[in-house]
Amino acid sequence: MNDVNAIQMENIWTQFGDNVIHENISFSLPKAEILGLVGASGSGKTTLMREMIGLQAPTKGRVMVMGQALDYESGNISGQMLSQCGVLFQKGALFSSLNVFDNIAFPLREIGVKDFEWISHLVALKLAMVGLSAKDELLMPAELSGGMIKRVALARALILEPALLFLDEPTSGLDPIASQGFVDLLCELHHDLGFTVVMVTHDLNVLNDLCSKVAVLAEKKLIAYGPLEVALKCNHTFARQFFHNKHAEKVFMNREHCFG
Repeated sequence: MNDVNAIQMENIWTQFGDNVIHENISFSLPKAEILGLVGASGSGKTTLMREMIGLQAPTKGRVMVMGQALDYESGNISGQMLSQCGVLFQKGALFSSLNVFDNIAFPLREIGVKDFEWISHLVALKLAMVGLSAKDELLMPAELSGGMIKRVALARALILEPALLFLDEPTSGLDPIASQGFVDLLCELHHDLGFTVVMVTHDLNVLNDLCSKVAVLAEKKLIAYGPLEVALKCNHTFARQFFHNKHAEKVFMNREHCFG
C-alpha cells in the first residue's frame, strides 16, 4: 500500500447546468508531493480541490484518495476524510468568537476528544510547530496579524496529523516578509512530517519555492501537469502569459525550491 497515490483523478467532468467547468481531467499525485493548482479566474481550481476533499461531487469520473474511491452518494464523505485531511481555507477562516486555543482544538472536539489535558498538550505542540507560543493561546482572531492568522489556521489543519493538507491561496493577503515566512515554515514542516499538499495558488514564489508538481487549468482542461519545468514549456496562451511575463522570468531565473 506504500506506493498508492495520495490523489488520483480519473476522467473528471464537472458541470453546473449548461456550464461545463472541467472536461475529462485525469492525473495522479504520489504521496509526499506538493501540488500547486493554477489557472485563470473561473477555471475551476477551487472546485477541483473541493472534489478531492469530498465537499463536492464531480458530474462524471472517479476521485481516489489514499487508494480509496470517494463514495459521494453515501453522504458520509466528511467523516471518511476527517482523519486524514487538513484544510487551510483562504484568509484562515478562524472562528471569530473563539480564541486561538479553541480554534486549534475545534477538530479534536468535533471527533469527540474530551480529555482537556490531552487537548492542551496537542494544541501546545502544534502552536510550537508553527512558530507560536503558549502566550498566544488566549488571543482572539481580531488581535492577530495576517501572518499569525495563517499560522493558527495551519496549526488547526495539522491538529489531527493528516496525511493530506489542502491549502486555498495560503499566502494571499500577506506582505512579502510574512509570505516568505509562511513558505519557509511549510517547507520545514513538509520535510519533517512528509504529508502530501494540494494548494490553489497564483503566487509564483510559492510555485517556485515549494511545489514539486504543478497542474495548470485552462479552457476546461488540464493543459500541463508535472514538475514546474513542464508548465514552463507549455505553449498554451494562458501558460505563456502566466509563466513568462517579466515578473515570472525574474522569479524562475534561478530555480531553488523545497525539494532541491
